[in-house]
Order: sequence, then C-alpha cells, then structure tokens
Amino acid sequence: MSEPREMTASTVPAAAAAPKPAPAPAPHTHVDDLQALLTGTLFAALGIVLFRQAGFVTGGSVGLAFLAHYALSLPFGVALFLINVPFYLLAWRRMGKRFTLKTLAAVSLVSVEVEAIPHWLGIQQLHPLFAALAGGALIGAGLLILFRHRASLGGLNVLVLWLQERFGWRAGYVQLAMDLGILAAAAPWVDWRHLALSVLGAVAMNLCLAINHRPGRYVAF
Repeated sequence: MSEPREMTASTVPAAAAAPKPAPAPAPHTHVDDLQALLTGTLFAALGIVLFRQAGFVTGGSVGLAFLAHYALSLPFGVALFLINVPFYLLAWRRMGKRFTLKTLAAVSLVSVEVEAIPHWLGIQQLHPLFAALAGGALIGAGLLILFRHRASLGGLNVLVLWLQERFGWRAGYVQLAMDLGILAAAAPWVDWRHLALSVLGAVAMNLCLAINHRPGRYVAF
C-alpha cells in the first residue's frame, strides 16, 4: 500500500492557499447618518422619559444634566447643552469635525425630544422595574446606533469612545464605571429604592453597549 503524500504548498488548491480578501465595507451615506440620528436620539429620549417618569437618574452626560437639574434647578435641556460644551473641543480635536457636528445634532435632538415626548405620549401607569430595564435598554440601543454612525450624546460618551479607540477599552465597561460614580453622586436627591433601580437601568444600558459595541465587530463606517 502506498504511503499518503504529505500536503505541500504545491499540492494545496490555489483557492485554499489564497482565500479571497473580504470586500471593503461601504461607508455610510448622508441618508444613513440622518436616519441613525433620528432613530438613535428617539430611542435614547424615550428611555430618558421613562427614567424621569419613574423618578430615576441615569449616567453619562444625561446623568450629569439630571444632577445639575436637581441641584441647581436648571432646565434639563439647558443643563445638557452646557455640560457638553467642554467636550465638543475634545471631540473636534480627537474625533474629527464630522463626529463633532453629528454629536452636536444628536444632543440638540435629544434635548428637544425629551421635552416634547410627554406632550405626544401619556403614561398613566409605569412599573418601576419595567422602567429601569426598558429605559436602560432603549438608551443603550440609541447610543449603539449613534456610536455606529460616528456620533454620540456628547460629554462622557466622547471620552469613552476616545478611550476605546486609543486604548481598546470596552466602551460599555468604561461607561458603566463612570455611570456608577454619577449615580452615587445622586444620592442626596434620589432615595435608595429609586437609586437601586437606577443602577439596574445603568447596567441594562451598558450591557447593551458592552455586548454589541466591540472594536472591529462592526465593519461599516
């Protein structure tokens, strides 16, 4: 019986030896980015409305805006805009002009939508546990859409995205650590039951990001 031949480079089929490279990802069009801004901000705004209706607080720049609203009695939209001003410079220098302009548009849309949605949608009954889980998931999904189209809700989102791009740190886990600090700072204005559910909402939001937003997983840009 003849011995089996050892496979060499000359005996390996050409298709197996040199697989075809994957096609280059198609860039997002302006229409793609527009629908992402509208959809992502609507998801995030709905989640924020659920949190506010239930008496919760959240993390990120939105959480900082809640803190400023509670502590200084600033209108929420004004607080959200002012908190983001210093981060626009970081976004412009580190993330580029296009990212900064889309982030500015996203923050402006959320500020308007959060105030407008209660006039369009009445909530007569809202279970706190549902508000925490659904609100967190909606905010996380909204941020995920914005991140994948090179936008954010400003503030800490800009810093988190820069840290992921610069050091490869998972955006969701870094965001979660920062959000827990913000939630702890809200203790003087939010009782412990609502604070505990706020933490649950932050976990739901950031798990959505940590699982779905990883470096190299999403190929479009």
